[in-house]
Amino acid sequence: MNRILVFKLGAIALLILLLLIPLSMIGGLVSERQSQREGVLQDIARSSSYRQQLTGPILVMPYTKVWHEWKTHDKTGERYQEERQSRGRLYFLPERFVLNGKVATELRARGIYQALLYRSDNQVSGAFKLPARLGLGDDLGFYRFQAPFLSVGISDVRGISNDLQLRLNGTTLSFAPGSGDERFGSGVHAPLPALDSQGGQVLEFAFDLKLQGTEQLSVTPVGRDSRVELSSDWPHPSFVGEYLPSQREVSAQGFKAHWQTSFFATNLEQALQDCVRKNSCQGLTARNFGVSFVDPVDQYLKTERAIKYALLFIGLTFAVFFLFEVLKRLAVHPVQYGLVGMSLALFYLLLLSLSEHLDFATAYAISALASVALIGFYVSHVLHSWLRGSAFGALLAALYGLLFGLLSAEDYALLMGSLLVFGVLGSVMVLTRKLDWYGVGKPGVMPVSDSQ
Repeated sequence: MNRILVFKLGAIALLILLLLIPLSMIGGLVSERQSQREGVLQDIARSSSYRQQLTGPILVMPYTKVWHEWKTHDKTGERYQEERQSRGRLYFLPERFVLNGKVATELRARGIYQALLYRSDNQVSGAFKLPARLGLGDDLGFYRFQAPFLSVGISDVRGISNDLQLRLNGTTLSFAPGSGDERFGSGVHAPLPALDSQGGQVLEFAFDLKLQGTEQLSVTPVGRDSRVELSSDWPHPSFVGEYLPSQREVSAQGFKAHWQTSFFATNLEQALQDCVRKNSCQGLTARNFGVSFVDPVDQYLKTERAIKYALLFIGLTFAVFFLFEVLKRLAVHPVQYGLVGMSLALFYLLLLSLSEHLDFATAYAISALASVALIGFYVSHVLHSWLRGSAFGALLAALYGLLFGLLSAEDYALLMGSLLVFGVLGSVMVLTRKLDWYGVGKPGVMPVSDSQ
C-alpha cells in the first residue's frame, strides 16, 4: 500500500470535514439574516396592515324567543304557565356573491430590506333571499326580532381606506366599526331596517371596499353561487387556499384570475351552523381562496440551497485538483488544498452579502467570477503553469454554472445533480484508467500501467 497516497487522501478527507465548520457558520448567518429580514417585514406590516381575508357579508337577525311552559305548584298541585325566554341570532348567507378586485402593488423599503404592499379596489355585490317564515315554520310566532344587520369580517380593519357605504335595494346605508358578531372577529357591520318576518324577501346589496394589506389577499366564498375575479400588476402570483382559480392568465404585466364556487363544493352552510353551535368559526374562515404576493427570487432561500450543495461542490473541486496532481506528477501540499477550500467557502459568504444589494443572478455571477479568478491565479502557481491554471479555472467556472442551473431548476435539481455526479465519476474513471495507483507518489516511478 502506498503510504503517501493514503496520507494524501486522508488529509483531503479531513480538510473537507474541517471546511464544514465555516460552511455551517455561513449557513447560520443566512438564517440570522433571514430572521432579521422577517422581523423588518413584520414591523412594516405592523405599521400598515397585515395579510387580509374578507369573510362576508352575512345577514344577522338577533331575536328573543318567548314561550310558555306548564308547571305544577309543589304545594297546591295547581297547574300554571311560566314564561320562558332565550336570546339568539339567525344567520343567512347570500344567494349570490360577486367580487371584482383590482390590486396594485408597491414596495416599501426599510434599510436594505423591502416589503411588498398591495392596495385592492374591490366591488362587492350580490343578493340575499330570505326563506319562507325565515325557516322557522310554525314557531315563527314565538320570535321577536331586533334590528338586523349585515356583518363583514375583515382580518385587519386598519387596511380599510374608504368610507364604506352599503347600497341595499336602492337605499344607501352606512357601515359601522366592528363586525357586530364576535364569531366573525374584526370587521364592519351595517344596521338594516326591519325585514319582513314572513320571508321571501330579496335583498340586493353592493358596496365598494378599498383595502390595503401585505403578503396575501383571501376571500371566503360565502354565496350559494360565488364568483370572484382579481387582477393585478404583480407578475408572480401564488394562488392559495382551498380552491384554485377556474381561469387564470399570468404574464409579465400581471395576472388575472377567476374563481367560481357553490355550496355543493364549499359546504359553507354546514360550516356556518358549526360556527354558531361551537362558537368558533375556524371551519368557516378556513374555506377561502386567494392570492399570495410573493417574491420568487428569495436570495436567502437560494443561498441556503447553494450551501446544501457545498460539500459536493468542494469534493468535486478537490477531485479535479487531485487529478491534476496525479496525472501531471506534481506535489501539492494539503495546506494548498486547504486554501483552495477556504476560497470555495468564501464564495457563499460573498454570495450572501452581495445578494442583499443586487439581484441573485448578478450577485452569483460576481461571486463566482471572483472565486474563479482567485483560485485560477493561485492554482497557476501551484501547478507551475498558466495553462493548467486556466484549465482548472475553466472547469471550476463550469461547476459554478452547473450549480446555478441546479438552483434555478428546482423541479429538476435531483436529476441534474445525479447526472453531474455520474459525469464527474465517469470522467475520473476514463482519465485514470491506465493509472498505477501503487506508483503514485513514488520518486522516479511513472505512475502509469502498461498499455491495455
